[in-house]
Amino acid sequence: MRRWVVVAAFLIVAGCLLLGGARMRPFGAPRYDLMDRYFNAFSQYEAATNNVVTAIVFDYRGYDTLGEATVLFTAVVGVALILRRLKR
Repeated sequence: MRRWVVVAAFLIVAGCLLLGGARMRPFGAPRYDLMDRYFNAFSQYEAATNNVVTAIVFDYRGYDTLGEATVLFTAVVGVALILRRLKR
């Protein structure tokens, strides 16, 4: 009985994996590409840069990038304070 339960569980998991793999989009194909087309079409005009990635990171998402840098800097300072050697 236990063997049949293991085989049934294996078949269910394998079926789910195969079904999920069959329904996957091709690698690199986004579900929605409206924003991609917008950035490719208008980033050079709006941000005055030739690099779309730079325009997105520093112009469209500037505050988000600044917040991420602040969190990273705070974490580094915290780890440095914890791991510092104390003078005796």
